[in-house]
Amino acid sequence: MLLSLLQTRSEWSGSELAQRLEVSPRTIRYDIDELRGLGYPIQATMGAIGGYRLGAGGTLPPLLLDDEEAVAVAVGLRTAAGGAVTGIEETSVRALAKLEQVLPSRLRSRVNALHSHTTPITAAGAPVDAETLTTISAACRDRHRLRFDYRTHAGDDQVRDVEPYRLVHMNRRWYLVAWDVRQQDWRTFRADRMTLRIPHGPRFTPRESPPPDLVPRGVDTALFRYRAEVIVHAPADSVTVPSAVRVDPVDDDTCVVHAGADTPHQLALHILMLDADFTVDGPPELLEALRTISARCAIEGEGRRPSGASNEPNGSARFRRGL
Repeated sequence: MLLSLLQTRSEWSGSELAQRLEVSPRTIRYDIDELRGLGYPIQATMGAIGGYRLGAGGTLPPLLLDDEEAVAVAVGLRTAAGGAVTGIEETSVRALAKLEQVLPSRLRSRVNALHSHTTPITAAGAPVDAETLTTISAACRDRHRLRFDYRTHAGDDQVRDVEPYRLVHMNRRWYLVAWDVRQQDWRTFRADRMTLRIPHGPRFTPRESPPPDLVPRGVDTALFRYRAEVIVHAPADSVTVPSAVRVDPVDDDTCVVHAGADTPHQLALHILMLDADFTVDGPPELLEALRTISARCAIEGEGRRPSGASNEPNGSARFRRGL
C-alpha cells in the first residue's frame, strides 16, 4: 500500500503517509527502508517541506501487484505473444512463463480459464516494430517533432513533419495523432505505414488537445479505401452505427452518415444495414454496387427496372427500404 501511494504523487511527507496508512511515522521510516532493500529508489528530502519520492532506478526492482493487476499483466503478455507488436513475441512468452511460475494457483486458474475460453481474432492486423512504437512514444513524451516517410492508402509516398501528440491502439492497428506542420491541422497516421527519419526535429511547445472526435474520425478515414457521405432520411439519434462512424444531424428528420469500406460492395452493404431510406451521390463504384444489389433482390420480371431505386439529379440515387 505504501508503494502504491508513492506512485500516485510526486512527493509525500512522512506525516501524510502515516495518516493515510494509519500507522506511526516510525513505521513509515521502517517500511521505506524495507522498500529500498528490495531495490526501489526512494529518495528523501529533509526540512519542514521534506518528504519521500519514488525516483527512477537503474535496475528493475521486484514488482508488487494486486490480484487484478497480475491477471491483467498475464493477459497482456499472452496478447503480445500472439504478435500484436512485432519483435517482442518471444520475449513476451519468456516473461509470461516467469510470471505464471509465481502466480498463486487461484490467479493461474483465472488466467488459464480466460485463455481457454477466448477465441483470438486471426484476421491479420498491422504489426509494428516495437522499436518504432517506443521511438514515437518517446517523441510524444519529450515533445520532439517527428519526420517520417508515409505511405498513403492509395500507395503514394509522402514526407511528413509533425508534432506528435499520442499513440492510439484501435481495431488491431496503431495510430499516431499529431499536428501536421505543413497542413497546419491535426492528422491521424497509421504507424505501420511510417518510416521514421533520424534524427528527430526540434522541440515544440504543446498545443491545445485535438478535438475529441479526431481519433475515431481519423482512424475511420485511414482504414478504408472507399468512402461516402450518405444522406439518411431519419433522425440522427435513431440511426445505429459503430462508434467510429460519424453521424451529423441535418434537421429533425435527416442526417448524414460518413461511411467507409475496403470495397464498393462492402460499402453498399454497410449502408443498407442502416435500415432507413437514404440518398447517395457517389462514388460511382458505390452507386453501381447498390444498383447491382438492388437488381439481385428485385422479384419482378426480367427487363423491368428494380423498384428499390428512383432517379435523382446529378447522378445520385435514392434508395427505399423493402428492396
